[in-house]
Parts: sequence; C-alpha cells; structure tokens
Amino acid sequence: MKIEKRLDELGLELPQPMKLPPGVTLPFPWVRILGSRAFVSGHGPLMPDGSLPPTLGKVGAEVSEAEGYAAARSTALAILASLRTALGDLDRVTAWLKVFGMVNAAPGFTSAPGVINGFSDLILELWGPEAGSHARSAVGLAELPFRIPVEIEAEVAIRST
Repeated sequence: MKIEKRLDELGLELPQPMKLPPGVTLPFPWVRILGSRAFVSGHGPLMPDGSLPPTLGKVGAEVSEAEGYAAARSTALAILASLRTALGDLDRVTAWLKVFGMVNAAPGFTSAPGVINGFSDLILELWGPEAGSHARSAVGLAELPFRIPVEIEAEVAIRST
C-alpha cells in the first residue's frame, strides 16, 4: 500500500463517495475497468464527507486561481477514492495515461493549465515521474455541473489482481 502510505505521510485523506443533490441520478460508473485500463468518469472536488465544497463558481470571478488549483488537488483525491473502491488497492495503478481537466472559467480567464496543475502535481508527487507522468488537456468551459470550479476525468493503466 505504497500510495496510501504516501497519502498518510502528506496528511491527505480520501473523501467519501459523492453525495448527489436531491433528484440527481448518474447512470454510469465512476470507474469503468476494461482489460488493463481503468477509465475514470469526470469528478469534481469533494469535502471529506462526500459533499460539495463551499468554494463554487467560476475561476477568475468567484473563485481565485489558487482556489481553483486547490479544487483540482481535491478532485485528485476524489478520483483516487473512486479508484481505490474500484480496484481495492491504489498500487494497482501502474501508469497515469491521460487526464482531461475542465475549468469553470470566467470570460477571459486563460489560465486553465495552471489550475489543473493542482491535479497533476499531486499525481506526480504520489506516483513519481515514471508512472505519474500523463498526457493532458486543460480547457476552460462556460459552465460545469453544480457550479463546481473544476471537473477532471482520467485513464490509467492497471495491473491485474
């Protein structure tokens, strides 16, 4: 449990599963495993209890770039929680392949890559440059669900159990 030990050393806690707002259903899995790959559905930042964080809105308006970076880091923890549930052990992730980061951007905000670095920096810190390095896109969008500041999806390579 190398990755979970590293999370503990960093004082980081994986959140509970997302508490969906009343009336919302999501007809898809958070993680879809196919062969040696795990495809991770879009996640947003979560509080430890699985609720949405208080910092919501557009980065570059209601949310600062630094708060967006922190939200992307929190989103990484939410993704790791879903991967742990699906895989049973985060050490089964052998490589981060592709990350798609979306930022709820105010008009004129062009620093989406810096915001999504909050995600990438944590993955690289946990897995190192060999397994943690990933192809990535970071784009600004007009809106995201529930007014979350970032949403991130990913694809990882996994080893069998």
